[in-house]
Amino acid sequence: MKTILLAILTWFQSPGRQVIPINQDWSFKKIDSLAADSARLVSLPHTWNNHDMQMGREFYQGRAQYTKTIDVSPGWKDKRVFIKFEGVGAVADLFVNNVFVGEHKGAYSAFVFEIGNALRFDTVNTIVVIADNKARPDVIPINHFLFGVYGGIYRPAELIVTDKLNIAATDDASPGIYISQDNVSKKSADLTVLTKIENKYAQGQHATLQTQVLDATGKLVTQATGDYWISTQGTQRFIQHLRLDDPHLWQGMDDPYLYKVVVSVLRSDTVIDRVVQPLGVRKFELTQGRGILVNGIPLRLKGVTRHQEWWGLGSALANSNHDTDLAIIKEMGANSIRFAHYQQSEYIYSRCDSIGFIIWAEIPFVNAYSGKEADNARQQLTELIKQNYNHPSIYVWGLHNEVYNKGRQNYVSALTSELHNIAKALDPNRLTASTDGYGAMDRRENNLADIQGINRYYGWYEGATADLQKWVDGLARQYPDHHVVLAEYGAEGNVNQQAETLPDFDPVKGQYFPEQLQTRSHEIQWGILEKTSYLTATYLWNTFDFAVPYWSRGGTRARNMKGLVTFDRKIKKDAYYWYKANWNKDPMIYIADRRLVTRTIPGTTITVYCNAGVPELFVNGKKIAAPEQGYTKVHFLFKNVQLKKGPNKIVAHAQNSGRTLSDTTQWTLK
Repeated sequence: MKTILLAILTWFQSPGRQVIPINQDWSFKKIDSLAADSARLVSLPHTWNNHDMQMGREFYQGRAQYTKTIDVSPGWKDKRVFIKFEGVGAVADLFVNNVFVGEHKGAYSAFVFEIGNALRFDTVNTIVVIADNKARPDVIPINHFLFGVYGGIYRPAELIVTDKLNIAATDDASPGIYISQDNVSKKSADLTVLTKIENKYAQGQHATLQTQVLDATGKLVTQATGDYWISTQGTQRFIQHLRLDDPHLWQGMDDPYLYKVVVSVLRSDTVIDRVVQPLGVRKFELTQGRGILVNGIPLRLKGVTRHQEWWGLGSALANSNHDTDLAIIKEMGANSIRFAHYQQSEYIYSRCDSIGFIIWAEIPFVNAYSGKEADNARQQLTELIKQNYNHPSIYVWGLHNEVYNKGRQNYVSALTSELHNIAKALDPNRLTASTDGYGAMDRRENNLADIQGINRYYGWYEGATADLQKWVDGLARQYPDHHVVLAEYGAEGNVNQQAETLPDFDPVKGQYFPEQLQTRSHEIQWGILEKTSYLTATYLWNTFDFAVPYWSRGGTRARNMKGLVTFDRKIKKDAYYWYKANWNKDPMIYIADRRLVTRTIPGTTITVYCNAGVPELFVNGKKIAAPEQGYTKVHFLFKNVQLKKGPNKIVAHAQNSGRTLSDTTQWTLK
């Protein structure tokens, strides 16, 4: 084990700081009496709910024990040693060598504990984590109703070893440095870098604090250097100011240019600690009727939402899974993501920085309240902001989703106002948002943040799909100066259910949600939304199907099928290609309703999505008359097409820049 540890140290060591992954060989067992089992070895990330929570309400809620043994280097006696967990669902108690180190409440944020005092240098050390995902009233979310909270150490873990003089590691698991931007323009940008330093020596220390800005090639652009006296009492704060001339701006997906900020603590010209953070130079501004301004340029945010879970994996995802999700979203043509309804992984935020997605990040204050969760909501918002402060992709902090005052109580409003104030105190340069599930603007929970998010499911939970137009027009007329985001909209679609005519359905208890319900809904809704300038942004619900353990709808237990891609990421539904045709500039053609392979009605409308001009359609080799224009310029309807008995070959063509685009499917008329 020592040989392996030394190899790891060599690989991950940076000047003055060692970061050592500890993801292998954890002993795992459930420990509650009714579900106790024998221990087995697992690797992180790991969840015990990757199957049962995705199958129904009989999933394991409770405690489990993770145990790992480690050797430590004798050289660490004069160092500080920390342990970091990026996510444990949902409450974690940490023990080192039978010494209780601390507790963390909340499944979605990282946490760090210092463990040096509990380590032994003459024998093997034992780390024990007790993870508990039982819903409780003092930890948000307080239930598993809208989504399940997977139990386990479902994100990576690591040891961090530093000098006794170090950049703070336990500042709510933040990087210990905070990069603020002011006066951003093409000509210049002013940077303020706050660094928190701790000194655990017996005496005060002289040290040099050096902050460097490197461009994408690694070339030094500017730096600030100062010599400081570091007290032994309390965390010390040091601020350095830098100016970038002619900065290369971070312009979302058009140009996601990243600098690096390298903060080093030096003693006698030797680096004793160093932290590296991303820097995307940008300025977000709200406007009315022009969407978001990014560096003064209007940008229509075409947004999606995303839950951090996969079929068969739960929330225990590898970086490759995150990469797959982002690639699917990018292919679709979206430029913004609402990460609902909780803090997601450090890796995925970093990837969004480099891809250029513009991000809505939020805490899991959702669905209901107990009156006992206020402290935890404050904690999780603080962690969300501190841990992700330096990510340029994040433009707004989400405070709550569909939580409402009861009767004359004002609990939700008061807590939302407090969360807004916390966000502004920690990060005055970013926006805040809260989200309502009702269409009315004048509810007491509303208008307490910079942006009012509203979730609307016309044609699904209420009214007709086309009523979305009346709602948007009404808001624009009554609240012309408000900043409003359509934070969720959509409909369910089961790819294993197909229908020639749309059925009547019960959105809560119904068991028949054919894919066409979703397809037709999104066609109408984006047709409306594309033309409105009132809404600051729109976010469709959801990119991917996900587990809801207490649901049984649409012919599938424990599943929300409002995703445009199936839970296993194997099938992109018709609605996915609808948005790809509308949002992605790459030429494409797609025949919708392709999984409706068995037909009983000879006369039909064939829907084609094409962003390369007017398509041609051939059925069994015969050219069909020119199509009608649908809800947008990429939407084409070939009406009154007659199918013959037996197999029918459907071919669509379009010409683009001298090449032919085509799509083919086959339907059988019974």
